[in-house]
Amino acid sequence: VEGPGADRGMVFQSYTLFPWLTVEENIRFGLRERGISAAQQKARSDYYIDQVGLRGFEQHYPRQLSGGMQQRTAIARALANDPKVLLMDEPFGALDNQTRVMMQELLLAVWEQSRKTVLFVTHDIDEAIFMANKVAIFSARPGRIKQEVPVSFNRQRDYTIKTSPEFMALKAEITESIRSETVQTMTY
Repeated sequence: VEGPGADRGMVFQSYTLFPWLTVEENIRFGLRERGISAAQQKARSDYYIDQVGLRGFEQHYPRQLSGGMQQRTAIARALANDPKVLLMDEPFGALDNQTRVMMQELLLAVWEQSRKTVLFVTHDIDEAIFMANKVAIFSARPGRIKQEVPVSFNRQRDYTIKTSPEFMALKAEITESIRSETVQTMTY
């Protein structure tokens, strides 16, 4: 990788919408820059507006949207470009818990439709388990993959899975792996 490319979509922790563009215009931005026809831009924009639940807000500006709606717009913008890989850096970190849970479920539903490869960075163990097929645990210094933990739950997930004994056992395993790294780091 030597620079930006349409084969990678990125959703950041902070809301990175263009404030002077509407929801629809933000979603269409990358398509327009790539020279996609106006009709195709409109069709893709409409599809992803529906996918992320923003119908009725197409002509709103970012300042008129909640944080969750802004992140849904950012996700729609990234997916509209049809990237091979979607990179997400703590995309729900700034959201309140209720909105965060709704966004997690929304992203899983959108993933069911698109089947894109998603690399999702989070410090929230519950979120990692809930969202992933596999959780990669990084070491403190240097930052390397210390352990990979497979997550074998059915892909059709909802919030109730978080209270299951299997979920809690996996959370304990990952927490212990992280804690053992922290304890080792502090004893040097």
